[in-house]
Amino acid sequence: MDQVESVVKRQLPIPRNCTFSPQDWTVLAQYWYPIARADEVSDKPLAVKLLDVELVTYRANGKLVVARDLCVHRGTPLSMGWVEGDEIVCPYHGFHYAPDGKCTSIPAHPGAKISPKLCLTVFPAVERYGLIWTTLSGTEENLPPFPVWDDDEFQNILPPTLDINGNAGRQIEGFLDVAHFAWVHANSFADRDNSFVPSYKVEVTDYGLHAEYISTVSNYTKENRRKEPPGFKWLRVFDVYPPLAARLIIYFPNGGTQWILNVPCPISARKTRLFSPMARNFDKDAPLESFYELNLQIFTEDAEMVENQKPEELPIDLTSEAHIAADKTSINYRKFLMQLGMGENYTN
Repeated sequence: MDQVESVVKRQLPIPRNCTFSPQDWTVLAQYWYPIARADEVSDKPLAVKLLDVELVTYRANGKLVVARDLCVHRGTPLSMGWVEGDEIVCPYHGFHYAPDGKCTSIPAHPGAKISPKLCLTVFPAVERYGLIWTTLSGTEENLPPFPVWDDDEFQNILPPTLDINGNAGRQIEGFLDVAHFAWVHANSFADRDNSFVPSYKVEVTDYGLHAEYISTVSNYTKENRRKEPPGFKWLRVFDVYPPLAARLIIYFPNGGTQWILNVPCPISARKTRLFSPMARNFDKDAPLESFYELNLQIFTEDAEMVENQKPEELPIDLTSEAHIAADKTSINYRKFLMQLGMGENYTN
């Protein structure tokens, strides 16, 4: 069930012990992020975290709810409770809350008038691409487009999530990087003897960035390289939706295309949960186990780099790191973040 509710009850304060600078947190909180797989969210409350804010998500009679994981009576996590009908129940004193956040029952005083202050902070929520999305201070739905998810010609694939002990901005930049293929992914799909990066262009758009990269770097594993026609050139099309979303379309031989939506959830400034819905119009009847294994290998190879980069945050001040011609996309990405109002070091 897809629902968008303008239900942010009050201005959310910057969380205690926030790992982001106040400037960066305020900017990032305006945007939408995935917080869970849709198949994880049921009538059993699920605890998640976004931008250092503890959240609870659940379905109440089929209605999707995302709220602060906090009973306003005595601060107990509602994720410890349960759902009855369309209400979530606090396990400490049995307070009931409706999907709009209003308290509907105080068992200790069943006949008393309930103060309007007894109201949860509830956030807009939608289900798209097999994921649950929310925003902490935005309202209008603004998700990165992934039109093939609803195209019958494509097979929808939702690999397992990957937790990364690193910065989401660093992860996005690594996803966009074309110079690292030969070195980081030599054991999955690339080759150390094919490290040359041909020139490519990056276009600044109204939504972010667009880049088309053509090279001889195959997307087949070495075991499947026989499928590739001699002299085939691989086209990879990147679209970036700042601050923290990117999409890649890989053009395979014989008209095949694989779409990848790279959408990290910034749990904190140093921890990221990566979601990656995918779709393809070929090999639709093939078992998915080997596909999952390959993609986990690729994203794990990237994660190892992200988890060890210094500084841990993404330094969008272009003078703080050296750059080469192959870095066009990441350079423009950093410039776009600066235009959004992000601080020079992205985080503290």
